[in-house]
Amino acid sequence: MLAGIIQYTKLAMTRSYLEYAQTVWSPYRFKLIDEVETVQKRATKILPGLRHLPYTQRLQKLQLPTLLFRRARGDMIEVFTIIHEYYDQELGVPHLQLSLYPNTRGHDKMLFKLQCHLDLRKYCFTARVVSKWNSQPADVNAPSVDALKGRLDRFWSSQEVRFNYKAEFEL
Repeated sequence: MLAGIIQYTKLAMTRSYLEYAQTVWSPYRFKLIDEVETVQKRATKILPGLRHLPYTQRLQKLQLPTLLFRRARGDMIEVFTIIHEYYDQELGVPHLQLSLYPNTRGHDKMLFKLQCHLDLRKYCFTARVVSKWNSQPADVNAPSVDALKGRLDRFWSSQEVRFNYKAEFEL
């Protein structure tokens, strides 16, 4: 039992290392995504009784989402904190422009989508989060960060990418 707890603690530490600075560095090429997921694949094999299961089943059994899913969730939380000005504006917070044309669908915090042609700009934080943020339902206007986390988890609970990092987000 103690060995299982120690191994689970190692898994949690590995997870925090893999999620460090995920807003700044979020791989978009499949080769890099696969390399980062490989670390979590190995960490989940450490736990007793899970070694023989495929990676997606190990994640489902542990209720542990893929790193790709957690990065997207972290991005949405970061957008929420930026839009609601929880950060000190003098610290160099990324500028996210609210849409000037309110849409009849969705929520009232829609972001303006910039046109990006180069990968260098297309996959940076301020460009990659707009489509996912704008596709959120109207209840994205949560009163707090914790409420947003719960609403995101409910809204994205059926996403295949939650346990299969090779899947795409359904927007």
